[in-house]
Amino acid sequence: MAVRALSWNLFHGRDHPPEPELLTWRSRLLGRTERGASHAQVNVDLRPRFESVIAGADWDVALLQECPPRWAERLATACAADPHLAPTSRNLPRLGRAQALVANRNPDLIASWEGGSNLTLVRGATGIGERRSFRLALRPERRVMALTRLDDGLCVANLHASADRARAEGELVEAGRIASGFAAGSPLILGGDFNLRPALSRRVFEHLESEHGLRAPTGDRAIDHLLVSGLEIIEPAAQWAPERREVPDPTGFDRVGRRLPVRLSDHAPVEALFGPGAGG
Repeated sequence: MAVRALSWNLFHGRDHPPEPELLTWRSRLLGRTERGASHAQVNVDLRPRFESVIAGADWDVALLQECPPRWAERLATACAADPHLAPTSRNLPRLGRAQALVANRNPDLIASWEGGSNLTLVRGATGIGERRSFRLALRPERRVMALTRLDDGLCVANLHASADRARAEGELVEAGRIASGFAAGSPLILGGDFNLRPALSRRVFEHLESEHGLRAPTGDRAIDHLLVSGLEIIEPAAQWAPERREVPDPTGFDRVGRRLPVRLSDHAPVEALFGPGAGG
């Protein structure tokens, strides 16, 4: 059976316009919507808009990074999916409710300090049979890989590597080793925001393919990837066009009565289709 995989860094549930001048302190501090020639930038809770885009997309397995932990249950319900949540950095003990309250009221102000997670969603005929997590790094930020085994045997590893290239390279090598060991010969998808471009870290990607059979990064300049072993690549990983992650401005109209688009996240989703067998 074919499996369609989606990977998306949700940018902590925030939007990111293509017009940089719209990213103002006025918006960040006061929650004011900024509107430009083609897009709007908002500072409101965008969970329903992210839910609509994710739930409306065609996928069997979704690997989400920088997902607000407070969204996990409702997002899984909206997608009719089985979830696996792996909390990552800045989830402060005993302060989770306060973080969520501020994030609901002013997501741009609290930004990543609301806490993060890697969320894997599985929908369709199969569910999740096993959930594990593996800590890849503690400093400068906690990096955790979610390891998920589906009832049909497919294994999925979801991670967000460090921003520093040298650290990310070490984390990805370790992630490949741990994920392959977890899969133990079963088909494996290793995906997420690697913060690595194959053009600059070619040896790491070559190592993953030669040692673990994990192949087919998204592109030489991409940092979000869906690597696979033990499955045929029917449609190689590719980024969505920007328009696919845009929604109408939920805060109103511009001066001439237009509801400008809001571009969700600073990352484009990556999508791929895999099928049975190991052929590439």
